[in-house]
Amino acid sequence: MTIVLARPGLRWLVAVGLVVLAALVLLALGPGLLRAWATGVADPVQELTLARVRAPRVLLGALCGAALGLTGALLQDGLRNPLAGPELLGVSSGAALVAATSTVLALPVPLGLRAPLALLGAAAAGLVVLLAASTSRDATRVVLVGAAVSAVLSGLVVAVVSLGTAGDVDLLLRYLLGSLAGRGWDDVLVLAPLLLPAALGAWLLRRPLGVLALGDPAAAALGVRPARLRLAVVTVALALTAAVVAVCGPVAFVALLSPHLVRGLGGTSVSARVLPAAGLAGAVLLVGADLLARTVLAPVELPVGIATTVLGVPLLLVALRRQGW
Repeated sequence: MTIVLARPGLRWLVAVGLVVLAALVLLALGPGLLRAWATGVADPVQELTLARVRAPRVLLGALCGAALGLTGALLQDGLRNPLAGPELLGVSSGAALVAATSTVLALPVPLGLRAPLALLGAAAAGLVVLLAASTSRDATRVVLVGAAVSAVLSGLVVAVVSLGTAGDVDLLLRYLLGSLAGRGWDDVLVLAPLLLPAALGAWLLRRPLGVLALGDPAAAALGVRPARLRLAVVTVALALTAAVVAVCGPVAFVALLSPHLVRGLGGTSVSARVLPAAGLAGAVLLVGADLLARTVLAPVELPVGIATTVLGVPLLLVALRRQGW
């Protein structure tokens, strides 16, 4: 049974989330920044590191996390499946296949075109799922088609990677697990224009999704067409996920976990409230996971996807338990 509690609980959660995000950003930017503020003396090396390495990485992590949080909320409410995530769209596998193919075959792809090419691969894979969503009124069919497409493409990725050298495998492994290492302002400039219109689309869908929660017959009686709404949800989720995967690879659990944290801790399941809060939760999770991945075994850096999995599994179990699963 769905329980909707008062709005103040969610406001408290958002306030805490903003404070936590601010603290994580300061920690991720490094002790040099805090020391400079405390002493009033700036270190030129620290300034360069902050401006060119850490600042774009933190901003990219926040943007990607917010996009994944929005994606999870959209898919779970739109497909009425609490375990729905971007993995069901086949998008991650489509982008990974393009990245693996270009790396293993040593295709002469300029660095600036790698993200757009991965985006095309993600869009091509998602288009198949999108066509299934446009011809079906059943949300379960969309999930099954997406899972099938993702499984086929994942098998192709493994086959392509097996043909590569040891250096190719190491590079691809980091991408396939999701990583923010080595990303800079160019990646932010690629990602931001793709995310902004998709995020606006997610915001416009928040109230129709709330109507859909009443059930398809009730939603149709209130003027919402469930099939068209699900098509719009899958389209926006595809755009958000494809942009993220193209830049930093597939990152596990952020999209799946963020809406559950909001529902469990914020005490609400209303889509209009869950959607923006899930974006904030996703940003907090990914920035925090990247900080953990960068520091826990320093100077060795883990792919951020490993950190999100380590953090995500226990948090997801707790969140599902709080919701009565």
